[in-house]
Amino acid sequence: MFLTSITTPIPCRCMSIPPPLPLLMVIQAMTTATVPTIGEPGKLDEVSRTVTVEMSDTMRFSPENLEVKHGETLRLVVKNTGKIHHELTLGTIDDLKAHAALMLKHPNMAHKDPNMVQVEPGASGEIVWKFSQAGTIDFACLQPGHYDAGMKGKVAVLH
Repeated sequence: MFLTSITTPIPCRCMSIPPPLPLLMVIQAMTTATVPTIGEPGKLDEVSRTVTVEMSDTMRFSPENLEVKHGETLRLVVKNTGKIHHELTLGTIDDLKAHAALMLKHPNMAHKDPNMVQVEPGASGEIVWKFSQAGTIDFACLQPGHYDAGMKGKVAVLH
């Protein structure tokens, strides 16, 4: 009797359990829940002020530190005073480091997002951004090698 009960198939109840979510959906949900926001694209008619940021071939931004008020929409005019291509990308430090590493692997990668601007030598570009999250937001040039050379800065979003 003991052996019979062991060899008798046990009905599987796992069929009532829903199938697992695709891995991408799980990663997206985890990332959304844990990654702090850096704000959102701003509207030109809501800009409270304009700040000019210069990028140079010394691998520096000027100014490299900015202060904004929580909820403020800023127009960043980004000028490339150098002789090589630069960019300014707003993001979390982890996102910027990951993107910089990706750019090292794919140096000719072209991309355009509302939180960044790529600028040719002698030219200007702009980002209009609403800083809707208090705290510190980082920015950097993610052209290959520029981030590691120190081309980065911070935006303090004050209450």
